[in-house]
Amino acid sequence: MRRRSSSALAFALSLTVIASLFTSAQAAERQQLVPGYGSYPRLIRLEHSSIGRGRILASLTSEDASGKFTPIMESTDEGQTFHKIGEVRDRDGRRGMCCGTLYELPQRVGRLRAGTLLWAASYRQDAGPQRRIGIRIWYSRDAGRSWAFLSEAARSHNHDGIWEPEFVVDAGGTLWLHYADETEAPQFAQVMNRVASTDGVNWGTKQRTMAIPPHRVRPGMPIIRRLPDGRYYLAYEICNYRDRYCDPYFKISSDGANWGDPLDPGTRVTTASGNYFQHAQTITLFPGGPNGVRLVMVGQIYTNAAGVPQPKNGQVLLANDNFGAGHWYELPAPVHIVGIHNNFCPNYSSTLLPVDGGKNVLQISTEYNLGCKAYFAKGPAF
Repeated sequence: MRRRSSSALAFALSLTVIASLFTSAQAAERQQLVPGYGSYPRLIRLEHSSIGRGRILASLTSEDASGKFTPIMESTDEGQTFHKIGEVRDRDGRRGMCCGTLYELPQRVGRLRAGTLLWAASYRQDAGPQRRIGIRIWYSRDAGRSWAFLSEAARSHNHDGIWEPEFVVDAGGTLWLHYADETEAPQFAQVMNRVASTDGVNWGTKQRTMAIPPHRVRPGMPIIRRLPDGRYYLAYEICNYRDRYCDPYFKISSDGANWGDPLDPGTRVTTASGNYFQHAQTITLFPGGPNGVRLVMVGQIYTNAAGVPQPKNGQVLLANDNFGAGHWYELPAPVHIVGIHNNFCPNYSSTLLPVDGGKNVLQISTEYNLGCKAYFAKGPAF
């Protein structure tokens, strides 16, 4: 989560100029997802549940007098509107909650049938000097209406953090939880680890996904999608790597369980001109392209090859039609965000989903507006 700060001031210098490029008409098209605080949104479409199949669900971190919690929002009109159907309210939310994820099981895992929803987040980061951050999992059998605690998949053994959980079921039916792990300092400032389960309740010993020397290098923010050909696409950022800031990379696994050499950084994502997203990328699969799938990415700060924010910063997506290989190209972002800088709120870990048969992209992104607020809109996906 916490990245190199020396570049943050340089990014902030261009914010006023960038913000002036936005029009009031563009800003008016978006809608606020929930009243008050909202951060770290996620979108899924129900595909395996017998209840509400085809409906869209959104989750995010929100806050009230009782602490941090997760509203579960539903759309039955392809992202035109959302309404609240449930919430995840862990008792540890009063001591902090961060960077949650929402996942639908594509098949049975132990006693959890296909269509069961899983929610996981990092809890207790505000618990003081003796904190032990845990990734806690809740589940829903009724498409998000009601939730129950399932397990704690991982817990830090020291004051340092474990962040950004991401679920996937591999080709053999094992459930994996990937996350960014700061607890191995001073050897590594951050690594990516994963734990496995056959029932969602009992979790194995952590396994290394990526760790790159020297100690300051920080791989993190894993996002995993299963490709139409059965392979698994892992998207992530690597911060402080060589002369780079927080650049997007990817790896592909044949089975979703094995990810190759942890020292291998994978393939970096850029456009033909060298533009790329700095920080907090996420990836979503869309129909299209010669291989039947289009990868669409959103990230926090859109820069040129030298790391300078571009005029389209906050209003562009990147896409690729060749499983990530080669250059990526620009698409318009439905939600336009201003005031972007290296911070947990503006355009941080936004989320995308194909809607209207893949013709449009639904986006939820966050922006400072009397507090961190989440906004959604949809627009053409080509």
